[in-house]
Amino acid sequence: MMENSYYIINANIINENRIFKGNIFIKNGIIERVLKSGDDFLPEDNTIILNTKGKYLLPGIIDDQVHFREPGLTHKADIYTESKAAVAGGVTSFMDMPNTIPNTLTQELLEKKYKLAAEKSLANYSFYMGASNDNIDEILKTDPKKVCGVKIFMGSSTGNMLVDNIDTLNAIFSKSKMLIAVHCEDEATIKANTELFRKRYGENVPVEAHPLIRSDKACYKSSELAVGLAKLHNTRLHVLHLSSAKEMKLFDNSKPLKEKRITAEVCVHHLWFDSSDYPEMGTKIKWNPAIKTRADKDALWEALLDDRLDVIATDHAPHTVEEKSGTYFNAASGGPLVQHSLSAMLDFYRKGKLPLERIVDKMCHAPAKCFKIEKRGFIREGYWADLVIVDLESKTEVNKSNILYKCGWSPFEGHTFNSKITHTFVNGNLVFRNGKFNESVKGMRLAFER
Repeated sequence: MMENSYYIINANIINENRIFKGNIFIKNGIIERVLKSGDDFLPEDNTIILNTKGKYLLPGIIDDQVHFREPGLTHKADIYTESKAAVAGGVTSFMDMPNTIPNTLTQELLEKKYKLAAEKSLANYSFYMGASNDNIDEILKTDPKKVCGVKIFMGSSTGNMLVDNIDTLNAIFSKSKMLIAVHCEDEATIKANTELFRKRYGENVPVEAHPLIRSDKACYKSSELAVGLAKLHNTRLHVLHLSSAKEMKLFDNSKPLKEKRITAEVCVHHLWFDSSDYPEMGTKIKWNPAIKTRADKDALWEALLDDRLDVIATDHAPHTVEEKSGTYFNAASGGPLVQHSLSAMLDFYRKGKLPLERIVDKMCHAPAKCFKIEKRGFIREGYWADLVIVDLESKTEVNKSNILYKCGWSPFEGHTFNSKITHTFVNGNLVFRNGKFNESVKGMRLAFER
């Protein structure tokens, strides 16, 4: 059931590469009218008027890569807790990965996840179909109109999800009509590097060695293979969480995004941190692929700004504090980010690194275009009212009292962001308002125009 109609007034609307003062009328979950300030409009009776008083209004963030850990790993996260954190961070739609327990390798298991989300998720959702070395028949059953993509781990992963058989890769790349999303790290290179560091340090390998073990060479070798296969078979390929300068030569900005067959994603942590942060942050910033050098980070920024990198996401991958603790080999890789991704990018706006219009492009418009999401990612009449209101004149300190992740920690803990997310609409429902939630209506399954 949809909530009342809303009329949002006096907003600075950020949409499609421009910012303008305007008002938005929402009815039955849909953006019915987008008006400039001064346009004549009389909302219907019983419409709730929301005066933003000059705050900024943007489309809801679409995060194309999260790990919400359900089923099987719910001691550290679940669809309810992480979707709640997402909504508080302005993320209205997410795409979740298949390396749960059991791995999402059959259509039956995939649909079970959709049923869980329908019952629990405060945000809109989609789930990737997983690939293994022996499930191509199940992959080919995937409906491209109802599922965001197929995920291939071309590097180590949970359970039976490392796809390292070249015949299998050729078969998936040549036969699948779906978008294929890949995690690219060469397993043989990582194993060889691991043995070198074990010989030198035993079990006491310093965390600073992480980007040397999971090296730029390992990333490039695997990404080059994926791009080569996609070009050979004309596959629709999306390369996730790129992390190195070397890989940037594999991607192109000569075509508009809608015409690209090969697209690329960068994650917030690879834009924020670099290897100089390991001494202070330790295993809290241990991710796969690894956070690398300042030069790598600078190259990612350059590629983001010139459109070789298309999408900004999180790879939100929570672990408990205990799982992130201990020695290098014992500490899990990954960390929670979905509540703070928009806030982090707004801090970059404050630093002059990225205009507001480009933030919206990379976090809202581009994911919608890449995945051909139906009626989302833009502020347009006739589109679903997934919207976020941001106060750029307020600050938000990240601390234990306001972290909503089930794992209870954040790599941004102690940092004060120079913005505050005040309202989040999901399908026209005001789900988040000044720290309070309306959980009476759940999110929707994303649909795709393919």
